[in-house]
Order: sequence, then C-alpha cells, then structure tokens
Amino acid sequence: MFKRIFFHGLMASLLTTLAATIYTRIYFFATETDFSKVLGLQRIIGFSLLTCMLTVLVNYGMIRWLKRKGEIIFNFLFSVISFACVMIPISVTLPLSVQFPELFPGLAVPMVFFPAIAWYTLNPLFPRKQQN
Repeated sequence: MFKRIFFHGLMASLLTTLAATIYTRIYFFATETDFSKVLGLQRIIGFSLLTCMLTVLVNYGMIRWLKRKGEIIFNFLFSVISFACVMIPISVTLPLSVQFPELFPGLAVPMVFFPAIAWYTLNPLFPRKQQN
C-alpha cells in the first residue's frame, strides 16, 4: 500500500512542478514581471517535492491509523491546510531589488493549490483497497 501511495505522491509532485512552471511562464508573459530570483525553478521543484512527500506520509498514516475514514479525513485536512497556506505568499517580504512586489501574490497564491489539485486529479489512477 505504501508503494502505491508513494508513486501517487511522486506523480503529483511531477504534475505540480509542470503546472507551476507553465504558470510561471504565463504569468511572466502576462505581467512582464520576473520573480525567478525569489521563486525559481529549483524552489518550485523543492516545494513540489516537499509538499507531495509530506502528503504521502500523512495520507499513509491516516489510512493506517483511521482505516476507512482515514481517506475522507485526509482529504478534508489537505483542503483546509491548502487554504490556510494562502497566507504564506501574502505575508512574505520580498527583497527591495524585486520590482513590482505587489504582483507576487498573484503568482504564488495559485501555486499553493497545485499540490492538492494534482493529488486529487491523480487519485483515480491509484485506487486503494479499503482496510477493515
């Protein structure tokens, strides 16, 4: 069971990285504001991997501990935590060298939801047997 959840997280991490990279490029062309020094590709990959691997551990723990209700409680908590994490890009202080810092939340806030969206999108591809 852990192997299946681990690959689910790995694929969600790849999908998150791909979506965030594409969104970064679209945002750059739409606003002509470069935030690559603050949120570069390495940080996007790191954020995606860290978030999705933590998700794997929490999901596995919830399913093992709470059995049938673990998946439901996990999904609820993952959604609530994703919404709560919106405060992170809003409250971050950017270096003075960054032009148009007021546009940064427009880039980073949607990216907060990418791991949850990727996880839920890939969920049907990784079915799990319900434990009693």
